[in-house]
Amino acid sequence: MKRFFKTILLIVVAAVVAAAFLWGREAVSISSVRQVADNEYLYEMDYTARYDLDELLSADIDGNKDLVSYVVGKLAKGLPVKLDSGKDDPVSDPLAEHCTSFQARNVDGGWIYGRNYDFFKSPTLVLHSNPKDGYASLSVCDLSHLGYKDGKLPVDLKSKLLCIAAVYAPMDGINEKGLCTSIMALPKQAARQNTGKHIAGTSILMRLWLDRCATVDEALALLGTVDVRHDAEAGSGYHYMVADANGDCAVVEFDLNDGWKTMVTRKSQDRNWMHVTNHLLAPEYYTTEPDPVLGNPHSKSWWRYATVADFMESHNDGTITLDEAQECLSIVHWKDLVWENGMVEDTQYSNVYDQKALTLRLRPWNDYATTYNFSL
Repeated sequence: MKRFFKTILLIVVAAVVAAAFLWGREAVSISSVRQVADNEYLYEMDYTARYDLDELLSADIDGNKDLVSYVVGKLAKGLPVKLDSGKDDPVSDPLAEHCTSFQARNVDGGWIYGRNYDFFKSPTLVLHSNPKDGYASLSVCDLSHLGYKDGKLPVDLKSKLLCIAAVYAPMDGINEKGLCTSIMALPKQAARQNTGKHIAGTSILMRLWLDRCATVDEALALLGTVDVRHDAEAGSGYHYMVADANGDCAVVEFDLNDGWKTMVTRKSQDRNWMHVTNHLLAPEYYTTEPDPVLGNPHSKSWWRYATVADFMESHNDGTITLDEAQECLSIVHWKDLVWENGMVEDTQYSNVYDQKALTLRLRPWNDYATTYNFSL
């Protein structure tokens, strides 16, 4: 009998050791997911699991479902593990995601990066990443893209599992060099570059920038090594803003009339600020009049763009404080916008990044009386 129990004990120990060997870092990452204060829609995660961006690029993933499948496959490590992504009733809408981003000079020195993320109510995750072969970063993820929603929140071990994919799905972020980036929707303009290079999907491009780039020039150089392809099922395209700690800033877009050729608009050297909403800025397409072919009039993109410009011009030509950055974001936020399908859109969060101090001030769901602070 003793031999029997000893054998069972050895089997259990071997199983534990094997599990720790296979899933140790993933388990630590998943178990680190925690609710921030008393906000049931705001979570934080310390991502310590290994990930290989070159391997991901070689998989040529351009769809959200394929990304989740890839991550689940990596998590399973060859075992027959199946996870439900919960993406049976996605809340995405090609006219939604009415975002605003800007970079402005900080009166205290350095630069500020501001960002509104407007969308239907879903949980937000602040992710700390410190990859072995890349820069540490702080990124913010919309967990609805991984299947989370009201009634399905990462509150226990099983429900936290898909958070392991969040490292590949930043909506905005900052790295240890002060480089910031964010994504904004452009209806009906899903880039489908096809020049034979490996594919960087919708949000994967920003993970590459955060992990590998310290400056805008480096980010644009990296951009030239991949084909950017947005998730066709999402029904929307996107453009990106990227800004560094030296005050350089650029908006990256794609030409729907020329094989999705990359178009880059840089910030003027004699200007203290640059901003973007949900219409094209490239000179060949830029217009001050709302145009549904070039952007999203429904989201008042042109009004938000002009309002931010007015704010910057009236505040020391774009030399502002962190509080003023948040004030600017509050002016152009959404509140209880009811859609035809009955869903209600709000500003999911307003972020202010200090590109010198490497900090994030996050205000969720139009609660401008509450600020959550994060840092690298």
